Amino acid sequence: MNRAVPVLTGPSASGKSSLALWLADRWPLEIVSADATMVYRGLDVGTDKPSAAERARVPHHLVDVVDPDEAYDVVRWVEGAERAIAEVFARGRIPLVVGGTVYYLRGLCEGRPTTPPPDAEVQRAIRAELQGRGADALLAELAAASPVDAARVAGNPRRLVRALEVLRRTGRPPADFPPRAPRVRCRKLVLWPERAALKGKVWARARWQFEHGLIDEVQALLARYPRMPTALQSIGYKEVVRYLQGEWSYEEALEADRRAVWRLIKRQYTWLRREPGDVAYLPRAGAAAREGAAFWFERRFGRP
Repeated sequence: MNRAVPVLTGPSASGKSSLALWLADRWPLEIVSADATMVYRGLDVGTDKPSAAERARVPHHLVDVVDPDEAYDVVRWVEGAERAIAEVFARGRIPLVVGGTVYYLRGLCEGRPTTPPPDAEVQRAIRAELQGRGADALLAELAAASPVDAARVAGNPRRLVRALEVLRRTGRPPADFPPRAPRVRCRKLVLWPERAALKGKVWARARWQFEHGLIDEVQALLARYPRMPTALQSIGYKEVVRYLQGEWSYEEALEADRRAVWRLIKRQYTWLRREPGDVAYLPRAGAAAREGAAFWFERRFGRP
């Protein structure tokens, strides 16, 4: 593929999904989700997954593609995204990649990792160590082999487990595996609102999720998939599990959810601040953001 692919990204709660749907009302778009939690079936409330009506209105790809107890990684996502992009172009439409999972976007636009596929048994053993020894001990092991990978983990238990799995199986840290050359050309639009404008949205969204089905959703998932460690590392889900297990009160779990989202947003601002490649930043919100996004899209992909 040598055609340019539009990518819409930005921190959580910046309005990516609603803006993508607005653009799809004006251009012949199909959305390719770049969200590491929306790939899981049954994780709906806590991921702000597009509704059935929204998905009927605009085709979405890479949503609900694996069960919560299945292994899934950036390599599988990039391969799926490349297939979806090619299929959308073949239909004479435009694929719009939308999401805030930065390592997915980097894999697509800069070249996916060439690390070996995940080994579920090795990961299970490392997760047991994580519970017993704590994250600091495992992070120190990774840092001794690769400070670069230790920094990339950024406090994410799932990524820590994966990095250690690669290191222990191959004797080489993930950073030692060169990326494969990218197969698409990305043109990125990064939503860049003031951080203060997002905090109220984060607080309100977490409360709404807790009050509108997230707890019931997690209970149902645990009943059906008692071993779903990867999915349970997702923000919101791991906090509700601790509430259901009696470790936290309702308000403690809710507050932990909010803090976790806010920490993610801070990391996303750091990761996206110097995004490589063809990139534009949109430091506006609401109607002004829609106007700016439409101007950007028209200049790069033509009039609707």
